[in-house]
Amino acid sequence: MRTTMRLWINDNEVAVDAEPSTLLLDVLREYLGLTGARRGCETSYCGACTVLVDGRAAHSCALLASLVGDRKITTIEGLAKDGDLDPLQESFIEHNGFQCGYCTPGMILAAKALLLENPDPTEADIRRGIDGNLCRCTGYQKIVASIKNAATRALKEKRQP
Repeated sequence: MRTTMRLWINDNEVAVDAEPSTLLLDVLREYLGLTGARRGCETSYCGACTVLVDGRAAHSCALLASLVGDRKITTIEGLAKDGDLDPLQESFIEHNGFQCGYCTPGMILAAKALLLENPDPTEADIRRGIDGNLCRCTGYQKIVASIKNAATRALKEKRQP
């Protein structure tokens, strides 16, 4: 039995007609065309599907869309504002924090959640913050450097990371 779900995604309210058992990942990709959240392991292990739910990292492959209607969902597509990339996105580009790019959206969103909670993380904090997001291409050094650089710049410029 399909139902109309109202979701708050990337600062916009959207209505989606779907089964109550539809995963948030499927709503994002198939119903709304927001393909930044990637289908990876489908077990909530790899983090390729990471989005922010009320500012916290969440694996969209393990969330029913029907259960997050009253929550603020942010995808990688929602980080850029008025055509300007988020500082984390800029830092990943500047520091080559990706190779193939498959994990990058989820990695950036996990980092965003970390920096919202802890704007001045240590390297150990960063590594804990991205735990649950796998990258099969890099050794994580450039990812960690990208996140640390974004945090440092945000603190210097006294803005939100």
